[in-house]
Amino acid sequence: MKITELLSENTILLNIKGNEKESTIDQLVEVLLKADKISDPTDFKAAIVKREEQSTTGIGDGIAIPHAKTKAVKEAAIVFGKSSEGVNYESLDGRPAHLFFMIAAPDGANNTHLEALARLSGLLMKVEVRYELLMATTAEEVMNTINRFDKDEEEAPATKNNTQTVVAVTGCPTGIAHTYMAADSLKAKAKEMGVTIKVETNGSGGAKNILTKDEIEHAAAVIVAADISVEMERFKGKHVIQAPVADGIRRPEQLIDKALKQDAPVYQGNGAKSTDDPDQKSPRKGFYKHLMNGVSNMLPFVVGGGILIAISFMFGYNSANPDDPSYNPIAAVIKAIGGDNAFALIVPVLAGFIALSIADRPGFAPGMVGGMMAASGGAGFLGGLIAGFLAGYMVLLLKKLFAGLPRSLEGIKSILIYPLLGIAITGFLMHYVVNNPVAWINKEIADWLTGLGTGNAVLLGIVLGLMMSFDMGGPINKAAYVFGTGLLASGVYGPMAAIMAAGMVPPLAIAIATTVFKNKFNEQDKDAGKACYVMGLSFITEGAIPFAAADPLRVIPSVMVGSAIAGALSMAFGIGLRAPHGGIFVVPLVEGGALLYALAILIGSVVSALLIGFLKKPVKSV
Repeated sequence: MKITELLSENTILLNIKGNEKESTIDQLVEVLLKADKISDPTDFKAAIVKREEQSTTGIGDGIAIPHAKTKAVKEAAIVFGKSSEGVNYESLDGRPAHLFFMIAAPDGANNTHLEALARLSGLLMKVEVRYELLMATTAEEVMNTINRFDKDEEEAPATKNNTQTVVAVTGCPTGIAHTYMAADSLKAKAKEMGVTIKVETNGSGGAKNILTKDEIEHAAAVIVAADISVEMERFKGKHVIQAPVADGIRRPEQLIDKALKQDAPVYQGNGAKSTDDPDQKSPRKGFYKHLMNGVSNMLPFVVGGGILIAISFMFGYNSANPDDPSYNPIAAVIKAIGGDNAFALIVPVLAGFIALSIADRPGFAPGMVGGMMAASGGAGFLGGLIAGFLAGYMVLLLKKLFAGLPRSLEGIKSILIYPLLGIAITGFLMHYVVNNPVAWINKEIADWLTGLGTGNAVLLGIVLGLMMSFDMGGPINKAAYVFGTGLLASGVYGPMAAIMAAGMVPPLAIAIATTVFKNKFNEQDKDAGKACYVMGLSFITEGAIPFAAADPLRVIPSVMVGSAIAGALSMAFGIGLRAPHGGIFVVPLVEGGALLYALAILIGSVVSALLIGFLKKPVKSV
């Protein structure tokens, strides 16, 4: 299938207006809707935005390829858009994007469609194609350029003198654009360097050009440029370079050069590799990543359950108790859903997904069971953390112990050996080693926090506030957040209130400062500051990051002061919060006074805004 069978003159937009990413997406989606290629523009846009959240599709060199595969697409299509001014599309090279190819693939897209999309990805790697598209003034010129360059190309065979061979695998979450662009970029650079390369693509239509055992064995090294999991065991004993798919597009020469020099650790199998390469990042490595995998999957249960519990209290604090005069059957059901069910799954889900991150699917069941034992045994959130890591690494050990089994018994590992031994060993260790001491520690922490005097509570609020604003979404911020969510399962709600109040301050302070101190910010900053009102009220601390990055010495200390004040006031007022997210929307549900809580957030935000306004220098007019 030719590219022009998916691209037509009525899906070409030569005058994209404005320079904002969201507006550009809206305009391209509108073209698809008018061309009757999509049935639900809202659903399709949501799929496009979701893909952008995974990683930008602004690949650099002035190109962006937003894409989505969804049931909202009636017919596979491509929209071409051009912006002479350039769009701030958060591209990998930091430069504006001028050429846009929005790809719409239906859920049932066949291989023919996907191959055409792959051809487009390769086409855009050519400088002459990009130049002609930039110069095009009519839809007809765009179509002519695509038709002229969209030809089948055979890969150059390896010469007898060429003994340098590399194999590679590429893959991206949607498997439509980046997968093939990385493959074409690697092949083009290898041809230029005189290197023989074979690239396996893990695209939406499945793996193509699959590497054979013989090809892997005779390759100097393996390049895995992927943002998805790929089959790695076949590379055991080979030098493996692992990188994001974007590096396959942007840094092919460095990856190939590293492969030829065998400047990478030897893959050891079962997800393990040597650690003599500090630059190489494994997709499954690191305490922090495993922890965040557990916390991120746990949060929906905490948020949904916490808010439902808080709503039940609106009927009366004891309205779920049948023996209380304020009993309300609806309140009882709401509290049962949130507390007896959603909250009961918090610790098991945390442990299960930590173990899943460490050991893949074989670790999930042992992690869930270990988490359930921690919850029922009184070890709570802290016990769940231990259970998750214990189960994950226990399964990794089992994988190593049974690695020598005959291949004919391979299937029995996942359905019998790993769940049986993993659950049993994790269960015994939780019951006899972990639960009792951790339950005692957990109880002591909860008792200490519950019995804090005003002075100590304020100090804790200050510390949590400083942590929330120090790196705004980074490890220290997340450490404070995890601390607060963990205490919710133990029935301690004050720290979580302080954490959310402190986390709302940085973007709100920026918003206020850009509104009040207009001479201290340029027009672009003032526009961005308006968005910070929404992000601050929604508890999205990261909204302040662009301002902090641009002027860290003034902005970061300023917001830290305000966050510390907000956290301290929240603790001093005795505010409690059962929901770990929601921002302004859950303020009415806090325990201890919604107005006092809002006051704490407002005071902290105003103090930070004043500090920013006083410390920043006026913007010089041009």
